[in-house]
Amino acid sequence: MAAPYRYIIGASALSILASTAATGAQDLDLGEIVVTPNRVPTELSKTGSSVSIIDAQEIERQSLPLVSDYLTMVPGINVASQGGAGKLTTFMMRGVPGEYTKTLINGIDVSEVSGTKIQAPYGQFLAGIVQRMEVLKGSQSTLYGSDAIAGVVDLTTLGTVEPGLRHRIHTEGGSNGTFFGSYALEGGFDRGEFGLSLAGFRTDGFSAAAVGTEDDGFENVTATFTGEYEITPGVTIFGSGIHLDSQAEFDDFPPPDFLLDDSNAFSDFRLSAGRIGTEFALFDGRLVNTVSAQLGRSLRESVSGSGDLDTFEGRRAKLDYLGSFELSPDLTLNFGADWERQKADTSSGVDASITMGGGWIEAIYSPVEHLTLTAGLRHDEHSSFGGHTVWRITGSYDFADTGTRIHSSVGTGYRAPSLYELYAPTSGNDTLQPETSLGFDIGVEQRFLGGRLVTDAAFFMLDIDDFIGFDSSPPFQSIQTDGTVRTRGVELSLAYAATSWFDLKGAYTYTKSTQPDGTRQVRVPRHDIGLSAVVRPAEKWELSATARIALDTVDFEGADKTPLDDYLLLNAKIAYHPNENTELYLRAENLLDQDYQTVRGYSTPGFSVFAGLRATFGP
Repeated sequence: MAAPYRYIIGASALSILASTAATGAQDLDLGEIVVTPNRVPTELSKTGSSVSIIDAQEIERQSLPLVSDYLTMVPGINVASQGGAGKLTTFMMRGVPGEYTKTLINGIDVSEVSGTKIQAPYGQFLAGIVQRMEVLKGSQSTLYGSDAIAGVVDLTTLGTVEPGLRHRIHTEGGSNGTFFGSYALEGGFDRGEFGLSLAGFRTDGFSAAAVGTEDDGFENVTATFTGEYEITPGVTIFGSGIHLDSQAEFDDFPPPDFLLDDSNAFSDFRLSAGRIGTEFALFDGRLVNTVSAQLGRSLRESVSGSGDLDTFEGRRAKLDYLGSFELSPDLTLNFGADWERQKADTSSGVDASITMGGGWIEAIYSPVEHLTLTAGLRHDEHSSFGGHTVWRITGSYDFADTGTRIHSSVGTGYRAPSLYELYAPTSGNDTLQPETSLGFDIGVEQRFLGGRLVTDAAFFMLDIDDFIGFDSSPPFQSIQTDGTVRTRGVELSLAYAATSWFDLKGAYTYTKSTQPDGTRQVRVPRHDIGLSAVVRPAEKWELSATARIALDTVDFEGADKTPLDDYLLLNAKIAYHPNENTELYLRAENLLDQDYQTVRGYSTPGFSVFAGLRATFGP
């Protein structure tokens, strides 16, 4: 597309974002049910923790290929890729890296056990399989155990299912030789529901290295299954599974100069995992029990530009029990226990396993109308470093007369050292203890105009002690460092259903995050702004646009940390609906063709255009 047209589209998208309107919209849904804050269905308006939701409607509206594309618009979330889709991706929540966030897909823990840090491979997750994303922020180790210091991301592949069979297809193609396609089959019947999904993505990509010229492609095929069946009244069985297979080309530091440049490096990644369980009720439904088991295996094979092969194989087995007992209309006890075994086998010499198990209890109490309090306690035992106890307290109070809600949470957390940190032959240290944390947030939600305008302002803080770093002097191993990782910040959000044809959302995050030595955390913008708008100018047409502004970011330059350029990313989409079950669209990314980096030395996509089709068949 010629440059003048690009600027016309960009100006149109900016005008959408800047538009204002006043009256006549439907109320926003304030009674939405969420699961992550208490591990049982809870009204969003009664949760003390901060929760962000990306639903099926928003996913379809933006039609972006990767889960990380959506998460970047959530307050407090930053994602930085080393050269585009499928490459090594840094995920940050509230200023700390991905090893402090628990990530689930249909209840399955999808983090890589064999990595140097245990974290989820966010560059690999295709949005085409996902129907809902819940982002729970704040200390969550009480309910979720290790690795939930910053929060939890819960991805669900099955949405609300109507009776009968329904087929969904989505296909898209465009710039950089990119093609995406997905198919989903969903079924609902009297005693259960199920969903199957298959998604594929391929792109020629672009040079991962900013100085390079050779394209670095990516291919990914992901399949999921989830379903449940009521075998007798009050007894349900359920199951879910995921298989992911991908290959990504990347750039590294080839000889003889050993500087970031074009290379023949590539990485194969496979993830297979499944979960089965049963839910049954006792005492006239007052006690609900859920028992589940899951198995998972990940394998990453990476070939460097020099031809060296590195393998990282991880296995996880987990048993979990969750109980929820309604003692009275005002008091519910949630409690549970879990056991997990992790095993890693890497070409660098790690061949080890650990086990950990724990139990927890949480009380949810509503002493008066509009007030909901929770208090929880957890104790874990780890085969390498023994026991650890954490706690969490939350509160939410709704001033119904003024439309004001105060919400807050405070809690402790921990992160168990990874198998690599403990047992790597040269750099491991089996004397390491868990990192520990204290997190706090408090916010005020305000509803205006009968609930059509909702704002939220929150302050958060997180301190991580016993930080596990790496000693760059002999004996060159992981160590427990002095000092504290500190993050402080403010999250502001706005959702405005202005009219029946115009919706506006906005978010701003200020984050100050420092390492134990007092230097700034890399790849976290000090100021992060997100805007989105949707306009429905006619019955069958929809225009949408998103903008993201990142200001004051630093990254490594050798041993130092120096600023990255600020940037503004503008995306837009125009969609035509010939009927209620079909959508034809044209969307564009980076309309202003910004030249920017989120990781120093690595490229990001320029102006790109894609055309797509969505269709649903069935009830």
